[in-house]
Amino acid sequence: MIPTHALTLADARVAAAAAEAEARTNGWAVSIAICDAGGHALWLQRMDGAPLMSAIVAPEKARTCVLSGKPSKAFEDMVNNGRFAALAMPVVPLEGGEPVVVDGRVLGAVGVSGVKAGEDARVARAGVDALLAHALPHPRSAA
Repeated sequence: MIPTHALTLADARVAAAAAEAEARTNGWAVSIAICDAGGHALWLQRMDGAPLMSAIVAPEKARTCVLSGKPSKAFEDMVNNGRFAALAMPVVPLEGGEPVVVDGRVLGAVGVSGVKAGEDARVARAGVDALLAHALPHPRSAA
């Protein structure tokens, strides 16, 4: 057996609060989703004014990160660079999902949707960064 950490609802709240604060600071209305290492939802919120579809897309961006261990942008880049076979993978090839990685293990992810791709990713990274700073004062490995 390999000992590992697991995200809790309290962890999801820390990440969500930081992501929401980043979005509000910039005047962005987004949906924020956080999933555990199995890709299952721990948190979903759609801010007032966020596009309806963002509440469906954000959890899929998070799940994409868990399945791959990479930011969801990796798959957007694949498609944009002509690797259309990536469209057949069970992932969403859209920037805005960021994995939570500790000691080389994916513990979950934050997915954000509702604004421009890079802005979604910025909000997601704010959530991941806050979570790692809160849970691990000296993160051993963050992605």
